[in-house]
Amino acid sequence: HYPLRRQRQMCIRDRFYIDGQWVEPLEMTTVETINPATEAVSGKIALGNIADVDRAVKAARKAFDSWSQTSREERLAVLEKVASEYEKRSADIGAAISDEMGAPMALAQGFHVALGGGHLATAIEVLKNFEFEELRGQTMIRHEPIGVCAMITPWNWPINQIAVKVFPAIAAGCTVVLKPSQEAHFSAQIFAEIMDAAGVPAGVFNLVQGKGSVIGAELSRHPQVDMVSITGSEFAGVEVAKNAADTIKRVTQELGGKSALIVLDDEQFAANVGKGVGGMMMNSGQTCSATTRMLVPKARMAEAIVAGKAAAEQVTVGDPKGEFAMGPVVSKSQFNSIQQYLSLIHI
Repeated sequence: HYPLRRQRQMCIRDRFYIDGQWVEPLEMTTVETINPATEAVSGKIALGNIADVDRAVKAARKAFDSWSQTSREERLAVLEKVASEYEKRSADIGAAISDEMGAPMALAQGFHVALGGGHLATAIEVLKNFEFEELRGQTMIRHEPIGVCAMITPWNWPINQIAVKVFPAIAAGCTVVLKPSQEAHFSAQIFAEIMDAAGVPAGVFNLVQGKGSVIGAELSRHPQVDMVSITGSEFAGVEVAKNAADTIKRVTQELGGKSALIVLDDEQFAANVGKGVGGMMMNSGQTCSATTRMLVPKARMAEAIVAGKAAAEQVTVGDPKGEFAMGPVVSKSQFNSIQQYLSLIHI
């Protein structure tokens, strides 16, 4: 594995994974990372620049020529090796997720890790039976890999979002450059270690850490990137779409939103309000599909408030390393944003 160097309990991650090698940034710039549970400095991470993106994209472009021509069986063999390495490092991934975003250890080691493994298992199963050629009448439809895919992922479900983007792309014969969130770099680095240990061919998977305004922007405008996929804020999505327009890339986006839960006027009303509140609070409410809006009959609003309050009071909050259901939110800026929203609420 790439050694996670510790200096006074600080993790120093000053390498990127490009073309099958752990390499230094072309210009060494680092930033301190903060453990959201303790608010203490937990380490340092290197920040890439445009030149780092260029060499990662060129490595992916070079690898695409051969990887896109591999057989189904060859890609399956690689993914199955990745699955074996993923299982070996599952505890490390969970610990990293807890450290980087404050998820309770039971959640990080459980659902977070399981989601990543589940996406890998699904990619393997789909690849086994996927019909790359389909004859419709006199027309042959052939599914071909798009090319170099830039994957921009968020911090709230870090390994889930990496896995759901990277594994299907590799299964299809594409090559990848991953730009994870600055707040979720620990787990992304371990993911790269897994790919390296599994023997994924050089250039098929590449990792560059850094700011979205630099790395994400350059990936979305780079002429040798064929597709960019982003999960993030509406602002970031708009910028990616604009940057990608000049080179007519394929762009897929999963952006922010507020999911509504409609609670019906029936005998299960109070219980369903409670379930909605409890479910929303998982992962400290930091989930794109969390039911963060609840629509209830106006005549039962007072009852809904009582049921919601009772459910919220059952959620234990504390140190992610302890036996608590909820830890901190990911960062001070996120905490301040939430406080601002709360100040606008009038009941």
